[in-house]
Amino acid sequence: MTVYDELKARGLLAQLTDEEEIKELINHGKATFYIGFDPTADSLHVGHFMALCLMKRLQMAGNKPIALIGGGTAMIGDPSGRSDMRTMMTTEMIDHNCECFKKQMSRFIEFGEGKALMVNNADWLRGLNYIEFLREVGAHFSVNRMLTAECYKQRMEKGLSFLEFNYMIMQSYDFLELYKRYGCNMQFGGDDQWSNMLGGTELIRRKLGKDAYAMTITLLLNSEGKKMGKTQKGAVWLDPEKTSPYEFYQYWRNVSDADVLKCLRMLTFLPLEQIDEMDKWEGSQLNTAKEILAYELTKLVHGEEEAGKAQESARALFAGGGQAADMPTCTLKEEDFRDGKIDILGVLAVSGLCASRSEARRAVEQGGVTVDNEKVTDIKTCYEPEQFAGDGVVVRRGKKSYKRVVMQ
Repeated sequence: MTVYDELKARGLLAQLTDEEEIKELINHGKATFYIGFDPTADSLHVGHFMALCLMKRLQMAGNKPIALIGGGTAMIGDPSGRSDMRTMMTTEMIDHNCECFKKQMSRFIEFGEGKALMVNNADWLRGLNYIEFLREVGAHFSVNRMLTAECYKQRMEKGLSFLEFNYMIMQSYDFLELYKRYGCNMQFGGDDQWSNMLGGTELIRRKLGKDAYAMTITLLLNSEGKKMGKTQKGAVWLDPEKTSPYEFYQYWRNVSDADVLKCLRMLTFLPLEQIDEMDKWEGSQLNTAKEILAYELTKLVHGEEEAGKAQESARALFAGGGQAADMPTCTLKEEDFRDGKIDILGVLAVSGLCASRSEARRAVEQGGVTVDNEKVTDIKTCYEPEQFAGDGVVVRRGKKSYKRVVMQ
């Protein structure tokens, strides 16, 4: 199976501009491709996961990745998939986030001489002369055509700022600069980036002529990857300080039955033949598939040792015995107690398992709360500080949310 055939079989490719040329490039290790990451936070999350895995796959096949950090475009903000304008960040915040991204990406991609590149579009965007940029680049973009782009249409009713309207032009300019500086001949991005990416291909052809070689591929990234990167309580981060290896493992262990094989194909490096065999699995066998998925992805992000510890802790917890050493922990303080006691609603709220006492009340009344494997049905159940001493207690809400609660 060729590299291209494997990408198709894993369900990664959605649209592309020139299939035969793209096959030639990536199958023979001739692609120098880029994927952009806007540093809107100080950590990547699992919504970026598919892109990182794709870069690793193509590098393993001899192609050269360019990880483009959007230190310049982040000052504007991508309107794609947004209902309102992003919060404006300072250059100091953006630069800090860029450094965090570099460290995390090195787990997936091998950087160095003759290997992958990491570049920051702040190098060419922050110093642009506005008038010159309008003359040299803006003249090649039709406003009428830009307004038909999906990323803009969905914002027109609620309001699209002129600042954000420039994002497509700046992303297109990125491709031009990467082509000229590094010979970048291919770009990848999420399916909501298609219009922006086509703008880059067209800009290269207009500025450098038809012989300029620029390919465009878009991945089914944001519709799947961003969905996978969100939970009810927010993003699942790759930074272990934000999402512990145990929480990361549990996130993937708890994917739906309908998504587990899709995730195995898109995100792991297991052979397709092995995953295809799992298509026959049913019932409890799907839980085994979820364990495999969780272990493989935790190993990829946090290393084999942390993946093993997370799996061991999760199995101990599901078995109903022992303590999960890597379980996320909440530490109670003296001020959390009233008259030397804290009720179950307080435990759930303080630990973050419930957003409020009223939500905690509903969880208890619905029978979804256990403390050390014993169901709690009385909302007036109270605990004293010494009950949280030592290893503390394991509090569960439903099947997917757990916290070890200890005393300070």
